[in-house]
Amino acid sequence: MTDPLTESPAQALRNAMRAVRCLDYTIIFARDLAAMRRFYGETLGFTLQRELSARWIEYRIGSNVLALTVRGNGLFDDPPPPAGALSLQLAFRVAPAEVHVCAAALKAAGVALVHEPTDHAFGHRTVFFRDPDGNVLEVYAEI
Repeated sequence: MTDPLTESPAQALRNAMRAVRCLDYTIIFARDLAAMRRFYGETLGFTLQRELSARWIEYRIGSNVLALTVRGNGLFDDPPPPAGALSLQLAFRVAPAEVHVCAAALKAAGVALVHEPTDHAFGHRTVFFRDPDGNVLEVYAEI
C-alpha cells in the first residue's frame, strides 16, 4: 500500500482510478437524434430504458446503458465532428453462432454491412456496420 501523502500525482490518480469496476453507460451525441432513435430502437430493437426528455433517450444493453442525446444539452456544446469523420466504435458481444445470424438480420432490415462476418487470427468473429451518424458498430464473438 502506498502512502497518499508521498505518492506522485500520477500514482495517486492511478490508485484512485482502481476503484472503477465497469463501464456503466455510453453517450452518443447524435447529429440526427430522430434517425438514431429509429435505428437503435426500431432497427436494432434495443430495449428502451427511459426517455428523460425529447433530447435524451436511454437503451438498456445487457448491464450497460446506451444514451442518445444532442449537443448543447447544458454541459457540452462542442461542434459536431464533420460528416464522414469517424468518432466512435461500439462492439456488441454475442455467442459465436450469433454473428452470422445478426449479419443476416441486419441485411434483411436494410442495414449495409461494412464487412461481412470474418474470423480473425486474434480470436474474434466480427461483422461491421454503421449507424445513421456514421459511427462504426460491431457484432463480435470470441472464438
